[in-house]
Order: sequence, then C-alpha cells, then structure tokens
Amino acid sequence: MPTNYVLIDFENVQPKNFEIIANQSFKIFIFIGANQTKVPLDIAAAMQEFGENAKYIKISGNGQNSLDFHIAFYIGQLSLEDPEGYFHVISKDSGFDPLIEHLKNKNIRIQRERDLAEIPNLRLASATSNGEKITAIIKNLVGRGQSKPRKLKTLANTINSLFINKLEDGELMSLIKMLQERKYIIVNQGNVSYKLPKLP
Repeated sequence: MPTNYVLIDFENVQPKNFEIIANQSFKIFIFIGANQTKVPLDIAAAMQEFGENAKYIKISGNGQNSLDFHIAFYIGQLSLEDPEGYFHVISKDSGFDPLIEHLKNKNIRIQRERDLAEIPNLRLASATSNGEKITAIIKNLVGRGQSKPRKLKTLANTINSLFINKLEDGELMSLIKMLQERKYIIVNQGNVSYKLPKLP
C-alpha cells in the first residue's frame, strides 16, 4: 500500500483531528514557523501516538514564505525517495496551488487540503453498506470540529465528496434521513445542527 505523506503548514493550520488518520499508512511532518515557540499539548500528544512516523520541522529563518519553501523542498526530496507516495499539503494557503499543479504534471500524486478530514484517501467506495457509509460520514463530520457544514446543501455536498463514485440524489437524501433518524443531525429550515458521538 502506498505511503501517504502529510505535510502540515502549522503557521496556517493547527489540526485537532489526528485520530481520523490513526492506524493507517501515514507519515506526518509538521512545519513550525520561526516565531512559533509552543505546540499545544493535545497536538503533541496526538503526534506522539504516530511514533517514528511523525516529525516536527522547525524553520529557523523569518523570510517571507520561508515555511512554504521548506515544505516544497521536503516534497521534492520525499518524492524522489518514494515515487509511489501520495502527498498531502495541509494548508489554507492557495499559494501552494501552482506548485501542486506543476508537480501533478510531473506525475507526482499530490494535492492541498484545508483539513485532515478532506484527504481523499479517507473516502469510501460507494459499494459499501449504508451502515458503513453512515459510520464514514460521522467520522468525517466529527473530525471537522467546528468547521462542520451548517447548511443542508453544504452537508449534502460534503457527504457526496467522501465517496469515490458520486451518489444518486435518492441515496444521498436517504443517508441524510438516516442521520436525522439516528438524531446525529437536526435540520431546521435548511440549517443543520449536530449531536455527534465521540470517536472511539
């Protein structure tokens, strides 16, 4: 199974949902800016769970986009060492996108996501049972923390993006209805609120 490399722009994103990639083939690199002197305890504890598959890269200089250049360097180095790897830049900075498009044209499997929950490798094939789909949806929504969809249409789009094959409208609405019946979501005039279980 190909290794997934997660390169986190810690100046831009501080994930709270490392548990969604636990027990999978992931290697994590957190790039910390020169002016960032502390890592929150919950993130340090989560990183510790990954053992040797997790590393901190502390940037020493303060130049503009210094951290971004370091991430770019590591992508290049890692892609030479592991041409079959998948690379995920976790950042809200769209400045990475031209580089990512260039690397894709060089047959490097890479993309930028704003959150760990957006990593496509966490999606399920549409051939799974409804029970497995509901579990995957809940896992994804819990992993989004405070950034869960607040509108019904956005929730539907989020659910659809989890699956490799696009869901039929009827199946999509059926899954949303199941979430309502199990009281995981409450829909009121197109607005969505949540009562999700904790991840095991």
